[in-house]
Amino acid sequence: MKKHLIAALLGALIALGAAGWYLTSSPAPRPDAPLEAPAATRPAAAAPLPTAPTTGAPAASRPSAPRPAASASAPAPIVEAPVTTPTTGTLRIETDVPGATVFLDRIGVGSAPMTIPNIAPGAHRLNVSASGYDGYGETIEVEPGERVITINFKEIKLDARLNAVHKHGVGSCRGVLTATPQAIVYTAADGKDSFTIGLTQITTFEVDYLAKNLRIRGPQGRTYNFGDPDDNADRLFVFHRDVDKARQRVISGQ
Repeated sequence: MKKHLIAALLGALIALGAAGWYLTSSPAPRPDAPLEAPAATRPAAAAPLPTAPTTGAPAASRPSAPRPAASASAPAPIVEAPVTTPTTGTLRIETDVPGATVFLDRIGVGSAPMTIPNIAPGAHRLNVSASGYDGYGETIEVEPGERVITINFKEIKLDARLNAVHKHGVGSCRGVLTATPQAIVYTAADGKDSFTIGLTQITTFEVDYLAKNLRIRGPQGRTYNFGDPDDNADRLFVFHRDVDKARQRVISGQ
């Protein structure tokens, strides 16, 4: 009996030694080679979780529904102001001499430049005066609305005309005397004795009312004498007055 027990123990020791030798003598696995579990021991891949069915594009790419437009109140209708037609006139008076006195229908209304409102339509007398200058007077027709009237006192205005008889030493001729701010021009009917004299070239310019004679002396002392075809001295006087006033302003440079 003891022999059998000893023999069993020796056999077991031999089997253990053989197993140890086998384990220590088998080659070690390569470190870079992945150890694969036996096919029987691989865990099964996890099944995908069920998702709720979708009827459209994914949420990330699905276009968002348009937002309802903010309710805005309708714009108020534009109400145009009624066009009123003026029933009275307005005069704007401007002058090149500040402070000129303005009269409307012979009533002083102020100094230019100025505006005169609420004038009844129709004919009105306008007078404007400035010290040292010829007065302005005119009957104007005022209409509804605004009108600007500009008066140039400093502007020399002259447009005089006189039917005249040119008196020669022997005989005479007829023609027309005209005057502008530049010159006096005599146009003879026969065209022979016509002449032109600049206003600043006149050395003598005088009228003899009783003798009914208008004398003009030009350069180099040449003298011209004129009368009125009807012996009307008043016409000679008015022509002389208007021309001489302009002549004096031209000479003085005003």
